[in-house]
Amino acid sequence: MLYLMLIPGLVYYLIFKYVPLMGSVIAFQNYQIFKGMLGSPWVGLDNFKFIFTYQDFYHVLRNTATIATYHLVFGFPAPIILALLFNEVRLMLVKRVVQSMFYLPHFLSWVVVGGIVFELLSSQGVANMVRGWFGLEPILFMQQQSYFRTIVVLSGIWKEVGWGTIIYLAAITGINPNLYEAAVMDGANRWKQTLHITLPILFPTILVLFLLNIGNFLELGFDQIYNLLTPMTYSVGDIIETYVYRAGVLQGQYSVTTAIGLFQSVIGFALLWIFNRMARKSEQGLW
Repeated sequence: MLYLMLIPGLVYYLIFKYVPLMGSVIAFQNYQIFKGMLGSPWVGLDNFKFIFTYQDFYHVLRNTATIATYHLVFGFPAPIILALLFNEVRLMLVKRVVQSMFYLPHFLSWVVVGGIVFELLSSQGVANMVRGWFGLEPILFMQQQSYFRTIVVLSGIWKEVGWGTIIYLAAITGINPNLYEAAVMDGANRWKQTLHITLPILFPTILVLFLLNIGNFLELGFDQIYNLLTPMTYSVGDIIETYVYRAGVLQGQYSVTTAIGLFQSVIGFALLWIFNRMARKSEQGLW
């Protein structure tokens, strides 16, 4: 029965992850939509030479790497901290209600979340209303380059932090209660129990999820950025996914954008391999 339950997941990855890999050959062609992959002429590495000599590509890559670093530094620890806080709540009714409140944003599309963010940060929104109470001038947050990356990271945390706690909470519930009882007998308070029991046992789970995040380091997600981006914030918010959408889908530069996507995947695999080798030194890792 366990193998039967694996079939839907295997079929999904086969159809949507492995079969599309054949389309990577477009990166080495001057792809023409009416000739298809079999009839389009081969150009070797010309598309890669083009993107590496194209100034806008480095600008987009820099934006992507910067926002991805912010997500990793601030977004990755957030569900760990929240799971530890949930674990300390003793009233089950309060715990379930609060957990549900944190889970719900995950099920909203980025179109809805983007609309909420624009409303909250508009000139008549809650943020500027609070500023008005202190006699401060309103700020058009969504049109200011200096605020854009912060808004992206915070909105991402708000939407996904609750959902990200599920795996950590499952790992915490699997910890042997006898360990905590022994720690109490030794005089350990809740903080020391968390520091010396919960976190060390959670470390393998944290490491695996960190490696999976590293593998998707340059894949920020098109939906979030596209729904929060404005013409005034393109210089700091235009990332690989939005550039590929404009150049590939709207302008028809299929070969160039496929080359960019292939480059993105190679970088992700290289980072995953490097960090996995580092993790193997502590006898942990994905393989």
